[in-house]
Formats: sequence, C-alpha cells, structure tokens
Amino acid sequence: MSTDTVLYKRSYVFSFVIRLCHWLRAFAIFGLVITGFYIAWPFLVAPNSTNVLEQGWIRLAHEVLGFILIAVTLIRLYLFFFSHSNVERRSIQDIISPKSWVKQIKAYFWMGNAPHRGAYGPLQLMVYAGISIAAIFMCVTGLTLYANVYHLGIGGMMWEPAQWVAYAMGGLDEVRKWHHYITWAFIIFVLIHVYMVIWTGIRFRNGSADAIMSGYDYHPVNVKKADKGNHPVQHHAHHNSHSKNKGH
Repeated sequence: MSTDTVLYKRSYVFSFVIRLCHWLRAFAIFGLVITGFYIAWPFLVAPNSTNVLEQGWIRLAHEVLGFILIAVTLIRLYLFFFSHSNVERRSIQDIISPKSWVKQIKAYFWMGNAPHRGAYGPLQLMVYAGISIAAIFMCVTGLTLYANVYHLGIGGMMWEPAQWVAYAMGGLDEVRKWHHYITWAFIIFVLIHVYMVIWTGIRFRNGSADAIMSGYDYHPVNVKKADKGNHPVQHHAHHNSHSKNKGH
C-alpha cells in the first residue's frame, strides 16, 4: 500500500483580462452559431411573408456578436505575443520539442503526466492556434459579407478589401459557403474542448476548469510519509488550510 500523501500546489495562470476574453469569445461564438443558422434558414418567417422584423433583429444580433469576436480576437493575439506574463508563450517550447510530444501522447494513454512549460501542452497549443486562425478567417469573411450589405461607415471602409477577398475566394457565394463551413469547425471544437477540459481535470487531478474561472491551476505534489510535517510545500498547504478553516 502506498505511503505517499498527495498535496496540491496552486499557481496563478490566467489574468483577469484573458479570462474575460475567453468567456466573451465563448458567448460570441455560441450566439453567432445560433443566429448564423437562423439567418441561413429563417424558419420564423413564412416564405411569402413581407414581415422581416425578426430577421432584421437576429441579423443585428449576429453583427454585434461578430464585432465582439473581432475585438476579442485582436486583444487575444496582442496578449499572446506582448503580455507581461509569458505563461502562454512558454508553451511554444513544448511544440518544438519532440520529447514533449511523446510525453503528451503517453499522458493520453495514462502513462505519465503531460508536459507543461507554459499554460498549454503541445497538442493544446496547436489546436488553439488552429481555432484562432479559424476565428481570423471568420472575422475576415464576416466583414466581407457585411461590407457587401452596408456601404457606409465600417462597411464603406471595408468595401475595397471586401471586394478583393470575394474575388480571391471565387465570388461572394463562395465566401458565404466557407463562412458556413468553418462554423462547423467551431461547433466540433467546442464539443471536444469541453470534453477534454473535464477529462484533463479528472485524469491529472488539476484545476483545468478552475484556471479559466479563478485564474489558478493546481498541480499535485507527492510527499513521502516519512517527510510529513517537514516538507515546505506540505507545511504551506497545511497553513493555508488552517487559515481558511479559521476564516470559516
């Protein structure tokens, strides 16, 4: 029987701004998917009806959510490369390390722990980079469709770039089609992402879900039974627990 005691070390991972951007992006994507499918198939309006009020409001919501996604995407790109905290950028070291990839794959087969020089494992960062590129694509194609409907204000400013994008993609119909296709990439990503967050929390006993809510992650620290009471991490954890109990 094991005589080890498992303790957890808390570390600060995500700042308030990163966490806010995460949930704003999640809210925007969720709303964009729903309103986008409705715009493609406006089932609340009869085919021969002239009442387009519902379509107009839903289209407005789609556009507002689209601009939120654009703003969040730009902020997240800036924070990744220029934030004072390099916790996300450190993950790049794992992507270029073959050993980290081997450790990552082994961890998914319940052999060892995943590598984490930064906030993400190598596969995590690759997937997040891919979905970020998809978000940029959705923003560009969304603005292209927007500019072809609204010719004043932002639409007017985007008119010439929008025409170039439409021409490069083979016409406005192709832009709309690919805008719809990549929507499915987001749907699949969200389903897998939620599953993996829950699985990772159970598999590695860390705060994978807590990190994006509170900002803190938890990592297990093994302490031999003979060292109980002498280990600085354990003493610190015991002190924190005692302080919390006193507060209650």
